[in-house]
Amino acid sequence: MTDGAVLTLWRYPVKSMQGEELNASHVNDRGLLGDRALALVDAETGKVVSAKNPRKWTGIFDFRAVLTTPPQPGDPLPPAAVTLPDGSVMSSADNRFAETVSAVLGRRVMLAAAGAPQPVLEEYWPDMAELDHQDTVTDEAMPEGTFFDLAGVHVLTTSTIDRLRALNPHGRFEVRRFRPNIVVQVSDDVVDFVENKWLGREMHIGDDVILQITEPCPRCVMTTLPQGDLPKDREILRTAARHNDVNVGVYAEVRRPGMIRRGDEVTLG
Repeated sequence: MTDGAVLTLWRYPVKSMQGEELNASHVNDRGLLGDRALALVDAETGKVVSAKNPRKWTGIFDFRAVLTTPPQPGDPLPPAAVTLPDGSVMSSADNRFAETVSAVLGRRVMLAAAGAPQPVLEEYWPDMAELDHQDTVTDEAMPEGTFFDLAGVHVLTTSTIDRLRALNPHGRFEVRRFRPNIVVQVSDDVVDFVENKWLGREMHIGDDVILQITEPCPRCVMTTLPQGDLPKDREILRTAARHNDVNVGVYAEVRRPGMIRRGDEVTLG
């Protein structure tokens, strides 16, 4: 029995920049090929630039990165074409890239490829009673050799988005606030946090890919930030905190790589 279908796919070539919507993607043992393959690094602290600390990195969401050609397994990743806040486009392979981006951000940064033994980012916790910390910044380690927060694949369902909208009709709960890799249109017309029932199960996508659903995806201040025409809205995070333990979607690990496409059937084992 089919549990749903792939509605959209998303890749974010440069961590914390806006990304690209895809019709199809190769999946390797870590996730969608090319996802979070690059990141900016603070030249002073050596920490990864992240919108999780918006006080320091105001405006990082004003950048958008897309890979210049579809990446292929076994080949070097193509450079990213990065759209700057003024609308100009620059290749990540350009020798002036770090200098140009540093000038826009007002802080010297370097461009790095995933592979560092233990990358670290700073996370700001807003003054919100529902969170573990309030109005403070903590250092958060990422999985070794990656720029992922906790796991390589983030899965989100339309059911969860609809549930959040029902709980807070005034908020603009849109997919891009939550930066998933795979959005699943569930088969049943249910408005609920259905992913909570998927923990520990295998997700079969299309003919090839198998994911293991490992844990809920805890959300942070990034979901509240303005991007594009989405306004700043602290109630986005507060709604998730009050009604689903701050979680929106689930994390997954790749059990069998392959190709996934928009419209692929999704089945939970």
